[in-house]
Parts: sequence; structure tokens; C-alpha cells
Amino acid sequence: MGRAAIRSHTMRLIFIFRTIFILVSSHYSLGFYLPGVAPEDFQKGAPLNVKVNKLTSIRTQLPYSYYSLPFCHPKTIVDSRENLGEVLRGDRIENSPFVFTMREPQMCSVLCRVILDAKVAKQFKEKIEDEYRVNMILDNLPLVVSIPRSQQEGPTIYQLGYHIGLKGQYSGSKDVKYFLNNHLSFTVKFHKDQVTETARIVGFEVTPFSIKHEYEGHWSKDARLTTCDPHTKHTVSSSDSPQVVEDKQEVIFTYDVAFQESEVKWASRWDTYLLMTDDQIHWFSIVNSLMIVLFLSGMVAMIMLRTLYRDISKYNELETQEEAQEETGWKLVHSEVFRPPINSDLLCVYVGTGVQFLGMILVTTIFAVLGFLSPSNRGGLMTAMLLLWVFMGIFAGYAAARLYKMFKGTEWKKNALRTAFFFPAAVFAIFFVLNALIWGQKSSGAVPFGTMFALVFLWFGISVPLVFVGSYVGFKKPAIEDPVKTNKIPRQIPEQAWYMNPIFSILIGGILPFGAVFIELFFILTSIWMNQYYYIFGFLFIVFIILLVTCAEITIVLCYFQLCSEDYLWWWRSYLTSGSSALYLFLYATFYFFTKLEITKPVSGALYFGYMLIASYAFFVLTGTIGFYACFWFTRLIYSSVKID
Repeated sequence: MGRAAIRSHTMRLIFIFRTIFILVSSHYSLGFYLPGVAPEDFQKGAPLNVKVNKLTSIRTQLPYSYYSLPFCHPKTIVDSRENLGEVLRGDRIENSPFVFTMREPQMCSVLCRVILDAKVAKQFKEKIEDEYRVNMILDNLPLVVSIPRSQQEGPTIYQLGYHIGLKGQYSGSKDVKYFLNNHLSFTVKFHKDQVTETARIVGFEVTPFSIKHEYEGHWSKDARLTTCDPHTKHTVSSSDSPQVVEDKQEVIFTYDVAFQESEVKWASRWDTYLLMTDDQIHWFSIVNSLMIVLFLSGMVAMIMLRTLYRDISKYNELETQEEAQEETGWKLVHSEVFRPPINSDLLCVYVGTGVQFLGMILVTTIFAVLGFLSPSNRGGLMTAMLLLWVFMGIFAGYAAARLYKMFKGTEWKKNALRTAFFFPAAVFAIFFVLNALIWGQKSSGAVPFGTMFALVFLWFGISVPLVFVGSYVGFKKPAIEDPVKTNKIPRQIPEQAWYMNPIFSILIGGILPFGAVFIELFFILTSIWMNQYYYIFGFLFIVFIILLVTCAEITIVLCYFQLCSEDYLWWWRSYLTSGSSALYLFLYATFYFFTKLEITKPVSGALYFGYMLIASYAFFVLTGTIGFYACFWFTRLIYSSVKID
């Protein structure tokens, strides 16, 4: 009966969370397009605008412009207008020489002929060695290569972009050769409207081939290829005679276009791109995090309902001063617990910055769940996060000023200045160094001067003034009054047990918040560094809420134990307890680097650890602030509940 009951409760729990998730993320398959963005209908014979994007590699993490290599190019290269997020991602969207006509197949269309020299051959070899992929866009859909699998393994999965080429050896030879994918067989999938006869594009796939093209006579624009001839219906179907990348090699770039009618409707066309084959792992992540929350909630409930209730009742029943002095525990430090900590100004800055982060992430996640920041809106997520960070500066200033005034601070302008510059300046310094490294590699991922100026303007022109506005409003408010008075002379803290050592308890406190999110963290790191989409924002929202609850509860539990040991220095420790989860995040990122990634270049490694350092620092500020406010609320609650003579 016991096992059956446990199994029943577990199944009921999973069912409840599945229901919640469906309600939370019901928009995720329907809301991939911003309001006002309408599908485009194409008549038969209408021209299709094929665009090229950056070259990407998970081995280097350094994107390059498509035309940084001598591919065929149109008469005039036109850059598409990109939003702030696209520029920061390294996207460089440009027009292409490919000519597509709706529902009119093409066979073996010749793009151009290129004679490789030693320099160009070396460039191609380097990009092939680093496994660079070419990215293209058609009707806002990215180009993908399909990877069919057996029915036992699951449905077809897709990879973004196609490889520039591949390494290989001729049979009987040990010499490694580099082969260029110079023939592209495109498939454009469309959904046809039976009434209007128009069609909407719902898929854009390619199969790359490497082939040494041959032709009759001398080369000219009208030369007829013998390896690929539309007149004889001779198509490229294999790479049996591949195109070698060597000095003075002749390369002819060609392509086919096929059109395939699909039952997939326009609103669902991203579903195949965002195919998630391991959603059970997400459910395991949710249940794992839930178990941690239930454990901590039980601890907090026990403290609040049993221990604290008993303590408060006992303290309130004491009749004489002698009886009060004989008591031990958290009440004895009531005259010390609200003494301002050392470096209180810095604590105010960190708390204000954490509030700014909390507001940014909360609003961003809600917008993402509602479908406003889907992968179809390239760069939208990063743009939204930057803008929200800027506008949340008003809440940072307000929170920092309120705490600063409670600590009897008087120079609110200096406090506002620190709040506006402390964290952003550190991040900008790291970002500037990383950007210089990217510039040195001549990568398109380097932020241009104009974009750098825009970032500085957002910081100095909007964020800083808003921080000052928030600080002014917060400082004008009446100071938060302590529930008990503070002695002028600090009380001596008794010797603590080894397990109450600050460093030990802080490091222990960060384990559970990290444990609640580390499974989902794997998918986030994979989407960032493995060039994949992350779109399960419903899961992410639930995990984020679990993170908030976990940080708050673990800090309250450890804060209670600390006060019971008559150690009243809780201000910074409450911040560092949950904030220490950032240390585990960085250690996990290091583990991920050495076990999942194949980065070999020093610059790429520096980029990875630089950006993960920024992410860990931000995570520290966020989780630390959550823990601080939880402990702040807890201490005020318990000390306002007892009678102090």
C-alpha cells in the first residue's frame, strides 16, 4: 500500500505540473510571430529572395561574413538592416546570387567559376578544418540540412546550415585532402492555398555535394557541363568525384532547386526546426527541482510553524529580566541583528543591481513564454534583454537608495553613481577586451563602432539617469525602521561550531539553488555554444520560479541556524549564501567546456570563459539579491513578533 500510494502521488504530481506547463506555454507553438507580422503569399513564378548569413563554427565560436570567403557574389552586395541583438550575435545578412522562382524547379544552374590561388585555398582549408557552416535565409526561415533517422531512433532532425566542405582521403592514399561543397541541391517546401492558388514557404533544406565539374571545350558563360546537364536530366547525386581545394584548382559553383508541397501550415512551420527529442529530460529537471523545493519548504515550515512559534511563545511568557538573560538562541542578539554591516554601501549597490536583473529576467521570460521572443525573431531576445536592463535601472536606484537610507546613509547621489556604474563597468571592461580579441581575428562577431556607441548611449543616456531618478524617489521615502533597537556597543560573538564557519555554510548554501537548475542549464549552454535553438520557455519559467523559491528558502534556513548560534552578522552572509551558486555555475561551465565542446583555439577559449564569467557574475548578483531579501523579510518578521523589554 505504501509504495502504491507513493507511486500514485508521484504520478499525480507529474500530471499537475504537465497541466501547469501546458497552460503556461500554450502559446509557444502558436505565437512564434510578433503581432502585426503577416505571412507572405507567393504566386507561381514570383521571385524569391535568398539571403546569406554568417559562417559559423562550434569549434571556434567566431562568426565570419559569408563574403569573407570568395564565394560567388551578386553585382552589388546589399546589407540587410539588422537589429541590435543580431549585430551582437555576429549576424551579417546580405543578398545572394541565387535566383529562385516560386514553384519553378531549376537543375544545375551555374553561379560562377573561380580559380583558386594559394591564399584562397588556404582560407578554404582553414574554414573546412574548423568545420564552418554556411547559413542562409529564405522568407525568414533558416537553411537546414536534414539528418534522417530510423523509426526506432525517432523523426528526422535538422542542423542549421551546411558544411563548407569536408576532409577525406582517396582510397589507397594516406594524404588528407580538403574537398569543397560546390553543388547545392535546395528543396523549398510550400503549403498551397487551394482557393487562391498562392503558396507560403514552410521549409528550406539543402543537400550539399562536392563534385569536380567538367565541360566541353573552353569555358564560357554558355559552356555545357558534362557532370551536371539539365538537357539530359543528368543531376548530381553523389560526391564520387569531389572538388579538391588546392592552388590553381578550377571550381565551378552550381545549384539545383526543387519545390515540394507540404501539409505543414505556415503557423507551424517552425515546429520541425525546433524539434525537441528529449523533453522527458526537461520533465526530470522539473521533478528534480520540485523535490528540492519540497525538501526546503518542509524545513522552512518546520522552523516557522514549530520552532519559531515555540520560541516566540516562550520568549513572550518570560516574566523577569533574569529569566531572559538565562535564555539562549536568536532572541539574545535582538539588539545586534540590525546593526549595519561593514561595507554597507557596497551591499546597497549589489542589492540594487540584483533587483535590476530580477526585473529584467522576469519580464523577458514572461514575454518569451507568450511567444514575443521566439527564434523566428532573430536577435529579439538579446535586444529585449538589453532594453529591459536599461529601463529597470529605475528599480535598481530605488532599491539601493531605500537600503542605503536604512543604513543611515546621507550621500544618496554617490550611492546612485555606484549603482549605475559598478556592475556595468566591470561587464563592459570584460566585453571590451573580448571584443578586441574578436577584432584581432577579423570576425564579424566584433561589435562595430556604431553599435558600441549605441550601447554606451543606452548606458549613459538612459540607464544612468533612470538610476538617479529611482534613487531620488527611494531616498525621499521615509527610512525603513528596525523592529528592535540596536546597542551602541557590539556584542561579542561566541565561538562557532565548525559547520557554522562562514565559508563552509556559504558554499553549502549554493549547492541546492544550483542543483535546482543545472539540468536546464545544460540545454541553455547547448543552445548558446552549439548553435542550436532554445525555445522551451515554459519550462524555463517554471525552473526560474523554482530557483527563486530555492534561493529564498535555503537562505532562511541557514540564517535561522546562524542566529540561533548567536552570530548576528547575517547581512553579507545572506547575500553570499545563495549567491555562491554562481561559483558552481562557473565550475559546471568549465566541466561543459572540457567534456562537450571541441574548442582548441586560445582566443575561442578566452571568449568562452570570458562570457561565462560575465554570466556567472550576473547569476551571483541575481541569486544573492533573492537570498538577501528573503533573509531580510525573515529577520524583520521574527524580531517584530517578540516582546522586547
